[in-house]
Amino acid sequence: MANPTRILSTKVLLSHQKQVLTDVGLEVLESNFIEVATKNFELKGIKDNLIFTSQNAVRSLLSHSQFEVLKSELQQKKAFCVGVKSKTILTDAGFEVVAYADYAEDLAEIISLIYANASYTFCSGNLRKETLPLALQEAGIEFNEIEVYETKLNPHKIKKAVDAILFFSPSGVASYLKDNTIKKELCFCIGETTAEALGKATKNIIVAPQPSIEELLADVIEEYN
Repeated sequence: MANPTRILSTKVLLSHQKQVLTDVGLEVLESNFIEVATKNFELKGIKDNLIFTSQNAVRSLLSHSQFEVLKSELQQKKAFCVGVKSKTILTDAGFEVVAYADYAEDLAEIISLIYANASYTFCSGNLRKETLPLALQEAGIEFNEIEVYETKLNPHKIKKAVDAILFFSPSGVASYLKDNTIKKELCFCIGETTAEALGKATKNIIVAPQPSIEELLADVIEEYN
């Protein structure tokens, strides 16, 4: 009997997400290659609109010790975000999401073309790309930035051979490549930015059609089922 295809996920999946893969006979290894921590930050000087380029930033704001106190004031601010998951979390928390996009550059373009006269607070992480701030600067848009969470790399060696690797962020790629090399493994990436981070390591890449874990897992099943 042939060995089952072995997949490495560079983040620990939720049980139902893992089950999607094991149900079709795939063997799944999981390991968190990054750690995300909320930061102490002050909810001061917040502009009329909020920008989020990750779910981590949204969750960090919502878990702030002052959030409940300032909730009604904050909910009056309009939200702009990257990702349908971020949009869902914000909407569920009572925010009006004016615009969302799959990628930061697309969101920056929407803001620059349609909402350039407004002011913004960008809730960011320590490893955020320059894409959005630079686009806002170039368009002459008034904004400030609050770092609301921190991403730490958690590199370690994977000793078992795997057939495929799942990547969810550029920082996850960077962390994996510190102690591991990519040979023939097929790499599944949640989005174009993550795929770009793999640039020199491999050309053996499949990018999810929409940047979500569900789409990524669907690609894996399509490839191996």
